[in-house]
Amino acid sequence: MFQDGGIFMWPLLACSILGLAVILVKFVTLHMAKIQTGRLLERVRVLVQQGRLDDAIELCQNTRGPVAAILLTGLHLYEEGETRRVEQAIAHAGKIEMAFLEKGMVVLATVANVAPLIGFLGTVAGMIIAFGAIETAGEVEAQLVAGGIKVALVTTAAGLIIAIPVNVAHNYFVQMIDGLVVDMREGVQAIQDILSRPLTRRNP
Repeated sequence: MFQDGGIFMWPLLACSILGLAVILVKFVTLHMAKIQTGRLLERVRVLVQQGRLDDAIELCQNTRGPVAAILLTGLHLYEEGETRRVEQAIAHAGKIEMAFLEKGMVVLATVANVAPLIGFLGTVAGMIIAFGAIETAGEVEAQLVAGGIKVALVTTAAGLIIAIPVNVAHNYFVQMIDGLVVDMREGVQAIQDILSRPLTRRNP
């Protein structure tokens, strides 16, 4: 079937490999980023209230995910007494984490849009071949048009087979990112709540 599809199967193969690679990478990175936000926020609150700021910072350093990164940024400035810079630093950290979460999403969207278009282009090329054979022979025979029609059907099917799962994966990752954005907002609110209290360190 790959040979019958002609030259258009090669760009479709490249789209399928690229889409699969990005899907695997995004699946791993987003699931690693999706931590139990509620538990992390509660532990950080408790540690800061107990004056164990160093333990709270260490906890955020050892926890993966965008929420932990934002908390870590705020806690470092809180420890240094730079409360005025916290809001700006948190906003900057949030933009960095969002860029990390959305990395590769454009590639998935592009593959989902381009793959069926390449398939349709193969369809048009196959029909041109079929009608060219008819024009040359001067009569319609099944053997003359079968090759062109087969190219048309194979490339269309291949483009849709690639585009459908890539589009589903793209929408799934968008939903996961939206959930992580909510977690990041909770993390920002938690930082603001923590900074509203005076810092009291626990004696060794």
